[in-house]
Amino acid sequence: MDPYEIMMGMIVVLTPIICWFFTRRQTEFRIPVRKWAEEFHNKRYYLHAMGYIVIIRWKAITDKLNEPMKARTGHWTSWVYGIEGEFTKWVQDVFANDALTEFLNFHYLFVYLFLIYVTTVYFAYSGDRDMTDKVTLNYLLIYALAVPYYLFFNVEVTSSWIPEMDALLYHDGWYTVFYALHDPLDNAVPSLHVAIPFGILMLNYLHVKESGGTLREWRHWPYHVFVLANTVLFMFTILYLGIHWFVDIPLGILIGGIGALFIHHLQPRLRNDFGPVFKGISKEKARRHILVEGIVMLMLLTAMLMAVNYQEETVDERVSFRLGSGDSTFEIIQKFEPNDFVVSNITNLNEEGELEVVLVMVETSVPAMETGAIVWDDMVALGEHHRIAPQTTLSLNITSPKIYHFIVMHYEDQGGDEPVMEVRIINDYGDDKMWQAFMLSLPSLWMTGFVVYRLYRLKKEGRSLIDSTPSYVWASSLASDEEA
Repeated sequence: MDPYEIMMGMIVVLTPIICWFFTRRQTEFRIPVRKWAEEFHNKRYYLHAMGYIVIIRWKAITDKLNEPMKARTGHWTSWVYGIEGEFTKWVQDVFANDALTEFLNFHYLFVYLFLIYVTTVYFAYSGDRDMTDKVTLNYLLIYALAVPYYLFFNVEVTSSWIPEMDALLYHDGWYTVFYALHDPLDNAVPSLHVAIPFGILMLNYLHVKESGGTLREWRHWPYHVFVLANTVLFMFTILYLGIHWFVDIPLGILIGGIGALFIHHLQPRLRNDFGPVFKGISKEKARRHILVEGIVMLMLLTAMLMAVNYQEETVDERVSFRLGSGDSTFEIIQKFEPNDFVVSNITNLNEEGELEVVLVMVETSVPAMETGAIVWDDMVALGEHHRIAPQTTLSLNITSPKIYHFIVMHYEDQGGDEPVMEVRIINDYGDDKMWQAFMLSLPSLWMTGFVVYRLYRLKKEGRSLIDSTPSYVWASSLASDEEA
């Protein structure tokens, strides 16, 4: 079975079970089957379905930009490694177990995707319109928030940088093919496997807290615990599988928190709970929003430009991969259009020791990774094999369009003074995608500015930071309190 068949099977089998199980004590809230179509139309849930389509397309566009930009944006992996060292390798070494690896591989891919989908269905089925809105926006907007960090503050996955750390997910048969075709495998910070489920937890908390209740008394408390348990497991999984750094966890929580605050404060306006969407927005108020949120956006945009400038100035010092003795890893060359091509320059930065390289089509590589690791002798027989001498650059012209390729690297230390092989790979895709990346990043910058300004105004007015009522309501509510 391929990943899509497994995912569809989980949706068909597990969705009704999950919805039934977590509503078994709140049967009075369930939406009867005969009213599903009416509920879908009246609550405008067709917009939620469209939102999922939008984010799938948004992600595809972002991933398509990631690799062509890396020649200019580089990555910040050495900085992260300098801070936390090889902690994630210690986690992997301590808990290494084949059965655990198989379970976590499945959980990382399928349970994560299923959790995002089924949470929306669960809240809709249990008749909670507001939470259905919020968790759908959570998936859409938290990914949008992460875009500039992926594109301009790239960090390689731990298994590409920490010598002798295994890529337990990315070097495992058809898992490898699936991720290569849908993920650049180098967007390590922040982790959306933390940000998105944490965003759900945060939205639950904000929703209940504002209503004056407690989570334990909330009718969705069992489902909240279910999401919490999976979130904790995701935090362990991303470290164990050789994907993310420890810093991804707090940064993922930060991104999830910003997204949850934005959604919590915006959703009542979108639902017209206090009148038309733009009610109360005068020209003066609009100017203040533009000024303050524009300043925040400009500050973040400046940081992005400074990051690009730094990476361009230090390109000659850049290290793309670090391999220990016997290690194998790969770089992805994404597909391109006919009449285009990619020039990949691979440099062996060591003073001694050969770097071996195989250029191979992604689908062709599977037989060399069926055991959960790259079997180098098998890989050599599948593609175009090269050896790169120390302090030498190999230039590869990749001309086959519409096909994903791997540049697979291997280092066999012969007992020299350099147990770690450092490699630089710079891929030239031809087109400069920088302006597109900036445009895709603008929604993230604005949302951050909105949250900062919203919290500032709430604090200035002496209101709770989780008050989601539109600001034009504040004056009337204050007058009512004074009259009372």
